[in-house]
Amino acid sequence: MPQNNKIVEDQFILVGEDDLDDQEFLREVFASIDESFKLHFALNGKELLSYLEKKEGHDLPCLILLDYNMPGMTGLEILKELKKDPRYEKIPKIVWSTSRSPLDKDDCIQLGAVDYLVKPSTVKDLTDICKYMLSTCLSA
Repeated sequence: MPQNNKIVEDQFILVGEDDLDDQEFLREVFASIDESFKLHFALNGKELLSYLEKKEGHDLPCLILLDYNMPGMTGLEILKELKKDPRYEKIPKIVWSTSRSPLDKDDCIQLGAVDYLVKPSTVKDLTDICKYMLSTCLSA
């Protein structure tokens, strides 16, 4: 039983997000929902992929959240890279963006994202989205 508690305590979400304001909003809202989940931020795709490569199989994130428009590599390009490695197959991936383009959404879903969300404009909507994202972690 203690081992299960350890797994929950060690769960973390890997977030590819270059906007520092969005990082802070996410940090605050996730902490208000469930402090047992930690967030690790990468400012760009190369940093995110490098971070993942250093992780062992048992130490992978329970969710990968990707901003669609990041410098260096888009969320879509990161999904393409993640798809090449079977270690990341079972990790839910969510892309979020300011774009409402159905084409962007379809492309991301085809490359393995479980969802594509439009960045919310209110704290309540962000809280609802973060609760949903946490639920993907718990069901993974």
